[in-house]
Amino acid sequence: MFPGPPDVFDAFVRLRDTLLGHAWVTFYEVVVGYGIAVGGGLVLAVLLAASRTAERMVMPLIAAFNALPKVALAPLLLIWFGFGTQPKIVMVVLVSFFPILVSTIAGLSSTPADLRELASSLSASWWQTFYRVRLSWALPQIFVGLKVGISLAIIGACIGEVTQPEEGLGSVVAVTPQTADTPLAFAALTMLGIMGAALYYLMVGLERLLVPWAKAIST
Repeated sequence: MFPGPPDVFDAFVRLRDTLLGHAWVTFYEVVVGYGIAVGGGLVLAVLLAASRTAERMVMPLIAAFNALPKVALAPLLLIWFGFGTQPKIVMVVLVSFFPILVSTIAGLSSTPADLRELASSLSASWWQTFYRVRLSWALPQIFVGLKVGISLAIIGACIGEVTQPEEGLGSVVAVTPQTADTPLAFAALTMLGIMGAALYYLMVGLERLLVPWAKAIST
C-alpha cells in the first residue's frame, strides 16, 4: 500500500524529532565514510597513475573486490567491526571508493602528451607538472567520480543501517515489516532523497567553483 503525500507529511510531523535524529546519524556516516573514500581514492589513484605497471597489477584486484555484492559483505562487517557506527562507515567507504579511484586514474592518465612536453621544456618539476598540468586537466573527470561517489555513499549507509536497524534513516525503513507504518517509511525515504540531492548538488557547486573552465568547454 502506497501512502499519499498527506499521509507521508503527517508521519514526518508526528515523528519529526525522531526522523531528524535518524537523519543526522545517516548524514554523519555518509560524510565520514565519503571523506575517507575521497582521501584514499585520490592518494591511491595518484600512486597508480604514476606507474602503469602498478596500475595493471593492482586494478584487477580492486575491480574484483568491487564486484562483490556489498549486501553480502554487510554481515561480515558486523563480525569484524562489531555493532555501532564503524561497520556502517566502512560500508560507505567500500561503496563510494571505486568510482572515485577509477575516475581519478582516468583523468590523470588522459593528460595530452603535448602539455607534458611543454611543461618539460619549461623545466617544470615533477610537482609543478602534476599540480599545474595533470591535476588541472584531470579535475573535470575527478568530479565525475566524486558526484557518483556521494550518491553511492547514501546507498552504502542505508545498506549498513538495514543490516543493523538501530539508528539511521535506513533502519526506519528496515523495521517497516514489523511496524507496518508505511507513511513513516516513505517519510524516511523522502528525507534520504533530499539528503542525496543536496549532497550531489553541493558537489556540483564545488565543481563549478574549482573547475570553472570545465563548464565553459562543455557549453
